[in-house]
Amino acid sequence: MKSKFHFIALASTLLCITACSKNEINEDTEPNPTDGPGVETNAPNTSYKPAFNGQTRVKAVRTTAAFQGTAISSGLTAPWGITALPDGRLLITQKAGTMRIATPSGALSTPITGLPAVNSSGQGGLLGLCIDPQFTSNRMVYWVFSENVAGGTQTSVAKGRLSQNEQNIENATVIYRAGPAYNGTLHYGGRILFDRSGNLVVSTGERSDLATRPLAQSVSSGLGKVVRITTNGLPATGNPTFSGSGALPELYSIGHRNPQGLAMHPVTGEIWQGEHGPRGGDEINRLQAGKNYGWPTITYGIEYSGAAIGAPIQQQNGLEQPVYYWDPVISPSGMTFYTGNRIAEWQNNLFIGSLSATHIVRLVIENNRVMGEERLLASENQRFRDITQGTDNALYAITDGGRLYRIDRS
Repeated sequence: MKSKFHFIALASTLLCITACSKNEINEDTEPNPTDGPGVETNAPNTSYKPAFNGQTRVKAVRTTAAFQGTAISSGLTAPWGITALPDGRLLITQKAGTMRIATPSGALSTPITGLPAVNSSGQGGLLGLCIDPQFTSNRMVYWVFSENVAGGTQTSVAKGRLSQNEQNIENATVIYRAGPAYNGTLHYGGRILFDRSGNLVVSTGERSDLATRPLAQSVSSGLGKVVRITTNGLPATGNPTFSGSGALPELYSIGHRNPQGLAMHPVTGEIWQGEHGPRGGDEINRLQAGKNYGWPTITYGIEYSGAAIGAPIQQQNGLEQPVYYWDPVISPSGMTFYTGNRIAEWQNNLFIGSLSATHIVRLVIENNRVMGEERLLASENQRFRDITQGTDNALYAITDGGRLYRIDRS
């Protein structure tokens, strides 16, 4: 009897070892996002190593469904932001300070006026926009712009009502200003969206220069931040509390360079953000309240001159890693998650306008990791500034050259 029990115990142990080994093998052989060739063929600017597999240069993927990107208009003037209206049309900002409405076929309205004056020099102007969740009844529009103020310019947020005849914005009011002002025309950030609680999330740049760059780490400055405010411009309830003297109550996250992309994940409601790196180190971040995203203390890029930035280091305790980064850069701008039913394989994928690399990025994301990358409309050779999903479930993108594209199943 004793030997029988020994045999059973031994068999159980062997079964356990076999099962455990199989589990380990399964974990080791899960798809690796770095398996297979990537879309990027140019050499990186740095020899910096990613913090984890799949943080950069993931494998290339290709949409199997037939689709096409068609330029439906070329009559815009330096468009910067685009959002869908409830009736299927699209509201678009133009850098010099006006808005236009476009139909899904590309017909453009006359310029909408009545907005506060913008400083459109350099990277400034009329920037990102969004509409109120109750737009059908209140017709309220919110936008970001570069404003002339004492001491220079700054990233500001305003709101106003689109008139019934759609020719002007009524009662335009500035509700928030990201200080301090600075006499420069670069790195305003400039995206804005509503979160699920009905508050506004806004991205601001650190204004580029060495004098202002450290302010991205300062909790008493509005530069290089993502802020969360009410529709009246006040700090939103539930914002994180940052430690440090004079910490601003509107701060949601800090340590950003020039964030020109914001999008809300359609499943989790989390805010994802894209920002321009220097020479290398463009980033996609999954924002978490109260976190520090590192700029300029850590970065995967270098100065445009080729010199190192800071220490240089790419990782540090207490500073968040990007979900994904590019080296060389693509200059990521506006972005959106696809929730449509026209192309099933695009469901919950992230689409990003690329400026310097002149294409639209498609990122396949699983469990908060990038598993594949595709480049769309590269043959168009356009600087894609922003992209949104229409009420018809097609994607619509605008370019610096004034084009409006419709991207949909063939």
